[in-house]
Amino acid sequence: MRISLNWLQELVDITLSADELAHTLTMAGFEVEDIEDRRTWADGVVIGEIVEAAPHPNANKLQVCQVNVGAEEPLNIVCGASNARQGIRVPVAVVGTYLSKIDLKIKPAKLRGVKSYGMICSLSELGLEKESEGIHIFTQEDLTLGSDVRPLLGLDDVILDLTSTANRADALSLVGIAREVAALTGATLKLPNLEPFSPPGQNGKVVVKLDEQNSQGRGSDRYPCPVYIGTVIEGLQLMPSPAWLQQRLVASGVRPINNVVDITNYVLLEWGQPLHAFDYDRLLTVTDTQSPTIGVRFAQAGETLVTLDGQSRDLCSAKSGQSDTLVITANDQPVALAGVMGGEATEVHDETTRILLEAALFTPIVTRRSARSQGLRTEASARYERGVNPAELDVAAARAIQLLQELASGEVVAGEIADFRGERQTGGRQISLRFDRVKQVLGSPLANPEETKEEPQEGELLPEDVERILSALGCTLEQQNSGRSLSGVEGSAPTWIVTIPPYRYRDLEREIDLIEEIARLYGYDNFCETLPAQSEPGYLPADESIVRQLREALRGVGLTEVMHYSYGLSHLRQDSLLSADSTQVAIANPLFTEYSTLRTELLSSLILAFQYNLEQGNGPLNGFEIGRIFWNEEDGLMEADSVAGIISASSMGNWIRGGKPATLSWYEAKGLLEAVFERVGLSTPGGVLPGSGITPTQVEYQPNQQDKRFHPGRTASLWLQGERLGTFGQLHPQLCQELEIPDEVYAFELDLEVILATLEQDEKLQPVYKGYSTYPGSDRDLAFFADRQISVAEIEKAMVKAAAKGQPKGSSLLESVELFDRYQGENVPEGQRSLAFRLVYRAGDRTLADTDVEPIHQQVRDALVEKFSVTLRS
Repeated sequence: MRISLNWLQELVDITLSADELAHTLTMAGFEVEDIEDRRTWADGVVIGEIVEAAPHPNANKLQVCQVNVGAEEPLNIVCGASNARQGIRVPVAVVGTYLSKIDLKIKPAKLRGVKSYGMICSLSELGLEKESEGIHIFTQEDLTLGSDVRPLLGLDDVILDLTSTANRADALSLVGIAREVAALTGATLKLPNLEPFSPPGQNGKVVVKLDEQNSQGRGSDRYPCPVYIGTVIEGLQLMPSPAWLQQRLVASGVRPINNVVDITNYVLLEWGQPLHAFDYDRLLTVTDTQSPTIGVRFAQAGETLVTLDGQSRDLCSAKSGQSDTLVITANDQPVALAGVMGGEATEVHDETTRILLEAALFTPIVTRRSARSQGLRTEASARYERGVNPAELDVAAARAIQLLQELASGEVVAGEIADFRGERQTGGRQISLRFDRVKQVLGSPLANPEETKEEPQEGELLPEDVERILSALGCTLEQQNSGRSLSGVEGSAPTWIVTIPPYRYRDLEREIDLIEEIARLYGYDNFCETLPAQSEPGYLPADESIVRQLREALRGVGLTEVMHYSYGLSHLRQDSLLSADSTQVAIANPLFTEYSTLRTELLSSLILAFQYNLEQGNGPLNGFEIGRIFWNEEDGLMEADSVAGIISASSMGNWIRGGKPATLSWYEAKGLLEAVFERVGLSTPGGVLPGSGITPTQVEYQPNQQDKRFHPGRTASLWLQGERLGTFGQLHPQLCQELEIPDEVYAFELDLEVILATLEQDEKLQPVYKGYSTYPGSDRDLAFFADRQISVAEIEKAMVKAAAKGQPKGSSLLESVELFDRYQGENVPEGQRSLAFRLVYRAGDRTLADTDVEPIHQQVRDALVEKFSVTLRS
């Protein structure tokens, strides 16, 4: 918000310079982004009178003017403005003046052979307009020639461009900033002395009706419009606003229009209360009545409104039939967007003599939804969205009516108020504040904060300081008891009941809010910097450490981490294989209709990211994502962490393929995933060295056809220690055809909680050293015919179990099992396939003899025949 210091000084006594005030406000939490010192724009520009204007002897479009600037002799100035003439008073930049807005220093010059000693200025050259048709002409009477022009043009001012935090709605007004300056500096507040406005009654002119049916809110507040004041004012004379009013509006970044509209904008800036003026006669024409009934409701299907910006707006979505747009109605016809913008059909115009002045409150959540649904944000909606002071609505209305009477000759003839404000909004909230808690949170202040010392001395925060600061903010304090402090000192730990002023009721809600205000006004940098007496070294929780290891492992096999918003894919076609399921969680206030639900899984977003990369010419995406998913169950809303990835190209590229392109096979993709499992400790060898103490862990693969996104014959469900870990497989050809991506795309989705539960076990968290055996291994090949329905994983598991039978725990001699041949076809029995495995046996303390290996190997053979009825071939 742009703050005029001249205007601010009328509301509070300021003794600080502009720079000092900007620093004070910034340190108090109101960042001053820019200081616009307008005093430099026209330093050296004075009032002059053209006493003679003659054509230039050598140029048709120039005039030679004699300008009286209060000196002994008039200045000879060559001027090219078409409106320069004898007898007018104008701003004159004398020799030596620097015009900063156009970066020009005035020097004596010769123009077409005629000497010129100054420049007659336009408003654009003084920085007040972007473009000007000619020089500026003063219309005021009793001007002193040679006097400074800056007070006349509002250029004796400094503008602070100030940004407030979202919780400080009161700071979007001059009155709010004046209160803050008074609290920070101890200056005297000089607010206008106004009595709250009381409408004189209907008088057959207007009816305001806010019944519960039309005002039932959608959100935390019951009434989207808790109070509405409608006042009919007649006898208005529309004209340009006085110069002082226009200058203040321009300084605040608002374009002057006419005195009626300017007054509503002036009150908006001064009190932070948006107002709107309807042309009363146009309102009667729209409603075709002699007494309009003003109401507030949500828009209905099919309703439209042309707003003041000339745009025709649909007020209700044809799809949903329910609108978030709150409208002001006259006899149930929409005439304005409530809290956002008025309608073109009832706007104030040059012939307006009667208006209906609206002063109302609209709840923040409803205004925010209305503005967003229409894609429109205005100065009014920005204030309503943060929360307008409900207790001073009547004062702001009285201020506007006072100005309309003074500057537009208006006369109040009728009015009505519908008020649903509760005591919570108009009365002061009461909060208990403990002095001990204040000292506990803030610590000790500096004894001499203005002195710089190598070792700052601690001071003491007194109860009087607390009372002084909170009283300066407009709070009233009632001390409950003198109390005993934590250190046992009698009378040093009082407790207060603090009554919050209405203009801070949305901001100050708890005891800690009051403590923050004490620190803010006392000065954050006026407290000692203390560290805890004892500190402990930081460490990562086990689950965070595991997740980081998992990320590292996934990146290590060539996958790039991807991050998506936590939205579902509700915008996809219903016949798409990626379409949403019935367990999705709907978002109450979505940013976009396309993203109105939360995601139930991660893989679909990765598949679409893969497609997007191909469309952009970036090649196939090897990526993964770790994130949270959400879903609905009978017990309510659920959430969990998940891991998903997509693989399409080998990280080695064509290097290992002799420079020839080749697609990634199912086994190669599975190998990358297995490498991740081994790196984080989810897969350990089936047999381990004696005495290692490691319990074998193996991710098991089972055929799976449940997920419609995966190829039904090339998909496996993953299991870990009896828990469902996730799914791995090739994408369904139909899905690849739908998205126009290659067929050889593989994906996985894992349950992160199962991974964490496995790796957080003590034997996994505590690394165990396992030395390499220096003794040679003994290989045995085992070939047999087995039924096609028996998975290789089941066979490997049976081999490991059989080899460990009769051996001490953790001392199996079977080191590894590897499938090296698979064949089905000629000479293989129907319904079977030929499998060949290489089993490696090894001991850590000796070279194995045949007498050590053969009995164990025979156990493996017998177990396969017994469990799977295989036909041994070797």
